[in-house]
Amino acid sequence: MNQKILATTAKAKKQLLDRSITTRELIFLLAAVFCLSPLITPPIALLMGLLIAQFIGHPYLRLNHNATHILLQVSVVGLGFGMNLTTALHAGREGVLFTIVSIIGTLTIGILMGKFLKIEKRTSFLISAGTAICGGSAIAAIAPVIKAEENQTSVAIGTIFLLNAVALFLFPIIGHMFHLSQTQFGLWSAIAIHDTSSVVGAASKYGANALEVATTVKLARALWIIPVVFFSTFVFNNHGSKIKIPYFIGLFVLAMAMSTYVPLVAKYSHYFTVFAKATLTLTLFLIGCGLNHKLLQRVGPRPLVQGSVLWIIISTTALVAVLSLAK
Repeated sequence: MNQKILATTAKAKKQLLDRSITTRELIFLLAAVFCLSPLITPPIALLMGLLIAQFIGHPYLRLNHNATHILLQVSVVGLGFGMNLTTALHAGREGVLFTIVSIIGTLTIGILMGKFLKIEKRTSFLISAGTAICGGSAIAAIAPVIKAEENQTSVAIGTIFLLNAVALFLFPIIGHMFHLSQTQFGLWSAIAIHDTSSVVGAASKYGANALEVATTVKLARALWIIPVVFFSTFVFNNHGSKIKIPYFIGLFVLAMAMSTYVPLVAKYSHYFTVFAKATLTLTLFLIGCGLNHKLLQRVGPRPLVQGSVLWIIISTTALVAVLSLAK
């Protein structure tokens, strides 16, 4: 019996070692490793991923969703080690009113737009929720609750991630154009950019204080997934559905607390944040790799119109609001 197991193990090992890597896999792996270096910024990583998706193809596409989900959570927790809890809580309180008003307003306008554009109800609701709260995370949490089909979920995620890609490049430029302070930009990006990964990517490019404000406000905003999920069960009459709670937010707060109050952790916090920024850059690269032409074709014009108009409304409104704050 043992000889049979050893023979099977040896055969599997030989097959693994003899397996030749394809050119597609080689290009992808080299680009992924390159994204972990400080030479590549989050926007460039996203662009690299988009180019690979369109012209080369993602060799591990089936693993992409889970990989980006895990890496994003690791990145966010790691960034918590570089933040002060007291400062972050103050920044979070400043964004509470914006958060409440923008979430309710975005959901309301989104639902009405979906009816006007005659978009399938579940797809429209997922796009609205993704725009209102935290992009792909909100869609992933709400989709099973409203019993959305795979194509409805992928259309919503595709719409959100396309606009995220634009925001990652556009927001820092607009921020400098309007001479936004670090706090103003952090608030604006947390409210107006859908996904946490793109919020952190844009804010880290703008400045350290902007990153702290943006991450805290965005994660506080992500907690609204829970009441919106409950609201979804009533809208679609699916009571008793399982709700996914974003537990990693608690780890983010714990990381901030340890960095603030534990001197030994604070001493080495720099290494955690460097690692977190590298994994975030890799996350954005993988997100770009997932936006292939099939997904782009599946989105279609009407969901993209709904997502774009919603995004322009919330971005413009939030920008006017933060411009009224003292710098």
